[in-house]
Amino acid sequence: MKPLGFVFRTAPHGVSNGREGLDAVLAASAYSEDLHLFFMDDGVFQLVKNQQPALVLSRDYIATFKMLELYDIDNIYVCQDSMNMRGLTKNDFIIDIIVLDEIGIKTKLQHCRRVLTF
Repeated sequence: MKPLGFVFRTAPHGVSNGREGLDAVLAASAYSEDLHLFFMDDGVFQLVKNQQPALVLSRDYIATFKMLELYDIDNIYVCQDSMNMRGLTKNDFIIDIIVLDEIGIKTKLQHCRRVLTF
């Protein structure tokens, strides 16, 4: 069976896409063990450490990404090009990630049976 893909493309604060995407991932994990998460463009900021959302009157849901390990969600891919453009390194993230170039991301996405974008 092919995995279900979730793509995060928006920054974490100012819109609810990231929080809604995370909720969808956690809900889907009850039905499928084969989930792939992709963080691209400004979506890479979803996983950055030491955020202070209270300063912009936002809810702190970023720490909830640490729960992915408890749900056995290990296929967490971050776009290398997006990281480079934003000056981020693998050490800037709150969870373990797999860094792929744009071609690697596209290849993984093509193997997903469905893709939801947030």
